[in-house]
Formats: sequence, C-alpha cells, structure tokens
Amino acid sequence: MELKEIEKKVTELVPKECKLAKIEAEGLDVVIYLKDIKAFYSNEQLIRKIAGTLRKRVLIRSDSSSLAPVEEALKAIKDTIPEDAGVSEVNFSPEFCEVIIEALKPGLVIGKGGQTLRAIIEKTGWAPQVVRKPTMPSSTIKGIRKSLLKDAPARKKFLNQLGKKICSSPVKSDWVKVTALGGFKEVGRSCSLVETPHSKILIDCGINPETFEPTKAYPYLNSMNIELEKLDAVILTHAHLDHSGFIPYLFAYGYKGPVYCTPPTRDLIALLQMDLLNVMAKNNEGKAPYTTKDIQHELAHVITFNYGEVMDITPEVKLTFYNAGHILGSAQAHLHIGDGLHNVVFGGDIKYGFTKLFDQATTQFPRIETLFMESTYGGRNDVSPNRFDTDKHLVQFIKTVIKRNGKVLIPVFSVGRSQELMLVLEEMCAKDPEMNFPVYIDGMVLEASAIHTAYPEYLRHNVQRRILSNDSPFESKIFIPAKGDRKDIVEGEPCVILAPSGMMTGGPVLEYLRLMAGEAKNALVFVGYQSALSMGRKIQRGLKDVPTVGDDGRSHTMRINMEVTTVEGYSGHSDRAQLIKYVRNIRPPPERIFTGHGDENKCDDLARSISRMMRIDARAPMDLDTIRLK
Repeated sequence: MELKEIEKKVTELVPKECKLAKIEAEGLDVVIYLKDIKAFYSNEQLIRKIAGTLRKRVLIRSDSSSLAPVEEALKAIKDTIPEDAGVSEVNFSPEFCEVIIEALKPGLVIGKGGQTLRAIIEKTGWAPQVVRKPTMPSSTIKGIRKSLLKDAPARKKFLNQLGKKICSSPVKSDWVKVTALGGFKEVGRSCSLVETPHSKILIDCGINPETFEPTKAYPYLNSMNIELEKLDAVILTHAHLDHSGFIPYLFAYGYKGPVYCTPPTRDLIALLQMDLLNVMAKNNEGKAPYTTKDIQHELAHVITFNYGEVMDITPEVKLTFYNAGHILGSAQAHLHIGDGLHNVVFGGDIKYGFTKLFDQATTQFPRIETLFMESTYGGRNDVSPNRFDTDKHLVQFIKTVIKRNGKVLIPVFSVGRSQELMLVLEEMCAKDPEMNFPVYIDGMVLEASAIHTAYPEYLRHNVQRRILSNDSPFESKIFIPAKGDRKDIVEGEPCVILAPSGMMTGGPVLEYLRLMAGEAKNALVFVGYQSALSMGRKIQRGLKDVPTVGDDGRSHTMRINMEVTTVEGYSGHSDRAQLIKYVRNIRPPPERIFTGHGDENKCDDLARSISRMMRIDARAPMDLDTIRLK
C-alpha cells in the first residue's frame, strides 16, 4: 500500500477529537502522531480497526508538542509502575517520542490488558517501550541499548527513508531466481541472493570459521554483479558466524540498508562478531575484513521482529520468521513474493528433535513452493542416539573421571550447546548427590547465557517459567565463573570445565588443553560438530601430537595423554531421520527442495533420498549456481 493511500485511510479512521498531527512510514511500521492521545484510547477497538485496514504494524504516539517534560514524566512513570516490577532504567528518546523502560518483570509494567502502559501514555504523552532486564549482567545488551539511544537521530532518518521506499508504488514481477553465494556443498560462509526484476535480497552472509584465506573464508559476493548499495535487504536466520560473520563487511563497503532478524539474534551477533575481531587480532590472522565501527553501523541498521509477524520488506516481498529450534532466536525465513507469485522458505539451521532449550522447528506455513534446507547431518549414517541415553552416558562418564580425581574439559560453542549442557548438568546435579563437583564456565558462555535470560519467550516453556520465577537454571550454585589464573582451576579439585571454542580453533579451551593434556586421569569430551580442518576434528580422530604455539611465540608439540571421547546427541542440527521427518511434516508440502549447508556427499545423498522417498523434486546445488524458481 502506498503512503498516500495509507494517509488517506488513517485520516478517515481517526476521529477528529484525536487531533491527528502526522502520519509516517517508519521502517516496517506506520506511526500515527496525535495531539490528544486520550481521545484515541477511549475507543478500544480503534487500533485494531486501523491495523486491520492497513495490514501493517501500527504505532500510536503523541505529537512532540503534547509530551510532558522529562522530569515530570519520570515522576509520573515511577508513581504508576508497581515497585516489584524491578525497573532498572528509564530512558527517553525524543526523536521517537518514546520512553524505554527496562524491568525485571515487564508484565507488571505492561499491566493487565495493557492498563499500566495506557496510564503512562495518557499521563505523560510518551509512548512506553518495555524491555526485559536480563537476570544476569550483560555488557552486550547494555551496550546495544545504550547505542540505540545514542544513534536515535540517525536511526530515525534511516527508518523514515526505508518506510517511504517500502510504501512506494506497488510493482509486479514475473520471475524469481536464487544465486548460491556460499554454504552449498560445504559448511560455512552461508549466503544466498534472491532476485526479482525489482528486489534484491541477501539471505545470510557468513564466514567459513575454518580458515581466514579470502578465497575460502568469505561468500562469492563479486559474482552478484550488483553494487552493495543496490541491495534492498539482508535477512539473517541466526547469529552463528557461518551465517552472520560477514555482514559488517557489507556496511564497510557501501551497504546502507536494513538487516532483518529476531531480537535475540541482534544481541548475539554483536557478541560473536566482536569476539571474531578479538580472535583474529590475538592469533595474528591478518587484517580483519571490517572494524568495530562497521559492527556498530550494522547494529544501527538492524530491524527486529518476532516469530509469526508478517512484514513488508519491499513493495513486493513479505517476510515472516518461524522458529528453527537451532539456537536462541534462530529462524526460518518465509518470503511471500509478489501477489502470490512464489513462496520460498530458507530454513537456515534447524533442529527438528528434542532439546531442553527450545521447541522444535516449525513445519506449518501459509504457503510454500520452494524450500532451501540444511544437510549438516544428512548422510545415511548420521544417526543421533536417544537423548535420554545421551544424558545418561555423559553424566556417567563425568562421574567416572571425577572419581579418579580427574577433570573434564568440554569444548563448547558459546551460544546454544553450552546452555543446553548447563541445563543437563544442573538437572542431574539436583537429582544425583554424587554430582557435587563445580562446573567452571569460561569465555563468552556467561555473557551468552545472560542474553538467554533477556528473552525467555524464545525458550521452552519450563525454562521460560523458571527464569520468570527468578529461578534461572543458568545461575545455579554449581556454576562458577572462571576468574583469575586458569592454572589454579586445573590444579584444584576435580571439576567440569565448559570453555569455547567448540571446534578448538581458538578461545580459552586451548589454554585448558595445554594445561590438562598431559594427565591421563583428565578427559576431553566432544559434544558438538567438528569441521574437517579444525583442531577438534584432528584430536577426535586420534591425533596424539598436536602442534601449538606457546606463550613465547615458538612452535611446540603438545602430547595428548588425556582420555578423549565423543558424546553424540547434543547437536543443534537435525540428524538424517529428523531432517526426513521435518520434510514429511511440512504443510503444505513444498514442490521443490534444495539442500545445502553440508559436505558434498551429504547434500547429494539427502536430496536423492527425499526425491526417492517423497517424490519431491530435490537437488543439491553448488556455490555459484543460479536457480530460477518462477
């Protein structure tokens, strides 16, 4: 719908006594500014009627001339919100005529049926936006929220420009194509370009975490044959670096458009991308492809929305996110292109099986003709054990090592697998008196766990309930933040250590390995995917003499005397049976499926199996292939 038509309809629907001041297209939203907001809220059905007519998300704000002075408004807000809401910060954003209220219990700030929010806006004129305070300290969340306030003037201008572009004259396309720019018949640098005659959209833009060699580490962006500033949007399925790690590069070299993702994904990419720069600098991996400023520029252009919300991202493309079950905020991206021209789902990384953290991936879509899906464990021999047996095996192994006075080192991915293991260990320690050892948490695991507590609505119901009840499992007394000298932990009492990186390509896990590898009583437990060239894969396959660089900068050989084992079943990816079941349960069934995000033989084998078993046209494209969908 064009902006002029929106303005006309809103003018017709808003009563004169509300004193309509202006109407703006702000990013994905339509914002209505009024001089008498009390009159508007006297009719409870009015906002629904407007949103239903426009088929857009509608925000109601007071005109700047009707806002109460900040000090007066702050006092009214404090008087209105119950003390036990746990309000920690109240910040005013004049550019958006909003007040951002951070609280431990947002529900009490909102009030029954939104009554408290309504009282705030009627008393002060400021439109309240409520955000949840994490139950654990998070420098990432604090930094992002502070940055968004600071960048409000520039962000307001960006959103208004984007809104006008999206609400421009409707266009009609007669073809859709997808170009594979990375992550096909390989794991890493996931990136796809969706094109119509009028829209150009990038789905993910990651790096290959195995290498920093430019020809292998980054997507084939040069093959797009378009300038970065001509891109209409970037859609991010989730925060892992093989999907998000190259997005700041786009901003470093000319992209000025939006990045769409879920709210948790925004916070996690800030954490992971900043860590990537630190790792590259520490390991002397050459010049990074972007800087901290580019990450900040990216965050200022991120637009978030939740699962199930349908949003116009160009005049002809609607985007909806659906749960992918992989990590916090991970999403399947559903694109409705044209007026029913084509519907395509980019699954990203999915988990269609049980985890303690998340519900399994959604399989119900309004329409779907084409599906792009992962094949990480799509080979015929990729069978995960029963999850109950996996938990039992892990706990029994840990108890065996602890009894022989050893220590257990578990390399973990900071986001996802570490929190899953924390839930397993916390539950087992509560049930088993023999599990009375400390679990040390190192690296970014604590920060990532804190971000989980800010978004309990994205977690399984029982975990969500515990966080909301001020009983976060991530803050159990068995978990001890690793502070001070790591040597003291290794020389101390028997314990479990969770440390990144999950593939042992960097991070604190390498220091623990150097300190623990020589002792046969210690153990190294792999619980996640190990890529082909990673140190983790080499040790997993039996390498005993590992080349390392010591603190003196010289090369050394480290002897692995500690016990090495792998406990399957904790992956955030689906195994072959789960992937097949996922496809079987998709409704409506897709007409075509393209496999990617896996070794070449697994992509090919999964595609052939789907074709044979379900009689669906399934293929495994390779990087640089272009596929016409319509």
